[in-house]
Amino acid sequence: MRIDLDPAAMDRNSFYKLLTSVVVPRPIAWVSTVSRDASTPNLAPHSFFTIACVAPPVVQFTSVGRKDTLRNVEDTGEFVVNLAPEPLFEKINATATDFPPGISEFEAVGVETEPSLRVKPPRVADSPVALECALHSTLCLGDSTVVMGRVLHAAVSEDVMDGRHPEITKLRPLSRLGKDEWGAPGDVLEISRIRYADWELPSRGDAD
Repeated sequence: MRIDLDPAAMDRNSFYKLLTSVVVPRPIAWVSTVSRDASTPNLAPHSFFTIACVAPPVVQFTSVGRKDTLRNVEDTGEFVVNLAPEPLFEKINATATDFPPGISEFEAVGVETEPSLRVKPPRVADSPVALECALHSTLCLGDSTVVMGRVLHAAVSEDVMDGRHPEITKLRPLSRLGKDEWGAPGDVLEISRIRYADWELPSRGDAD
């Protein structure tokens, strides 16, 4: 037996809690930006995050409501997506605090910065991966804004590489779940995709 839920009959927060509890796990874009005058760097986690395109490389995250991250991206056209690693769990959560404009989460929380190569916003020094992005476009959907950024440069720590590929057990990426729950990598399942040429169709006898 299932419970039927109609979003039109529910208040916004109730259905938000449902969506964020069932669309899991969600990777986290730990987004760094700077203010229009470049005086205040900003850092905030966004769990509505994915790849939008490969050629050209474009990533996207969603700002629920109008926050400092979105305003800074619109004003400067640049941002950095930093991977959110498990060892920085408490600091990542702390950067979600609703600090007023003019206060840098880097400074308030104690997150070390390092210069980016292609954009003005700094990178998180202790994050193993940083994707430096130029704003591609935005899309307004109700109370949210989808932000798409073209990746200009990727910086990956040698410590998390296995040959030429990042290794999941070394990256230790956090994810968001429902309520106040977060996820860390557990068992990793590995399987190759099956080509249609290798697909074994049931024989006529099996079908009978």
